[in-house]
Amino acid sequence: MSSTPALEVKGLTKRFGAFTAVSELSFRVDPGRICGFIGPNGAGKTTTMRICATLELPDEGDVLIGGVSAIEDARAARHRLGFMPDAYGAYPATTVAEYLDFFARAYGLRGAKRRERLRFACEFTSLDGLLLKEMGALSKGMKQRLCLAKTMLHDPELLILDEPAAGLDPRARVELRELVRSLAQLGKAVLVSSHILTELSELCDEVVIVERGVLRAAGSVREILSSLRRARAHHVRALASPEELRRALLEWPGLEELRQEGDGFVFTLAHGIDDAAELLQALVQRGLRPVEFSPRESNLEDLFLALTEGQVQ
Repeated sequence: MSSTPALEVKGLTKRFGAFTAVSELSFRVDPGRICGFIGPNGAGKTTTMRICATLELPDEGDVLIGGVSAIEDARAARHRLGFMPDAYGAYPATTVAEYLDFFARAYGLRGAKRRERLRFACEFTSLDGLLLKEMGALSKGMKQRLCLAKTMLHDPELLILDEPAAGLDPRARVELRELVRSLAQLGKAVLVSSHILTELSELCDEVVIVERGVLRAAGSVREILSSLRRARAHHVRALASPEELRRALLEWPGLEELRQEGDGFVFTLAHGIDDAAELLQALVQRGLRPVEFSPRESNLEDLFLALTEGQVQ
């Protein structure tokens, strides 16, 4: 596998007048890796993706697609990438076959090569039985499959997927996730944004977290959590009212983070397992009757909440 990154973002900055949407953003995605691109609304994710897809020009910085500058040589870069936006043109009276053939020709595919790529894309996305069906008759899940098939027609080494699971039912999300995994197994690099963090945690090899256009963290979830040196999270639930439990937790001197989850709470402590044991004893002595008290592995949602402040631009 090539040592050249499939995507390398270098010091990217984009301004709209006095407003800075992206500020000195840098990260990379290697071949065969799936990278989750995460941030609150207005974090600069779509702007960054559009620049990577050669649809916007940055004010500063560069984007390399397989070593080719998307700024200096956009035409060459486009042959190496496929972009699946969060909203795309749909033509209700156009059949699946007509739609894909149009884009295959637009990509410059000709003759036997076009037929082979059309066949592969349709088989890969399980659309080969729907070629004569009009787009207006497709379900949301099938339309997403069709857009993915269009995106991969020219065999790009990098796929950029902007909210591909938005609006899909659970089965369609699982099926899309398996398709993305299969693309990575073929050696493709995938940059995917989503607000469904549980989905990304099961899919991604690594994540890039941005807020207000600024990089907060990049790497595997485990690496980032380790670098933060965060105390281990715990979960507690009691027969006492949530408000009584919240008050008791907030009064504990070693408490670092606290958030409600259902009728219980997830929290972290500054002093580890001994502190947790003392807190449990204190909750019992206060008569709050804890019925659940257990350590919890930190996940992508915990990481996101720890690194971002919920600020929008």
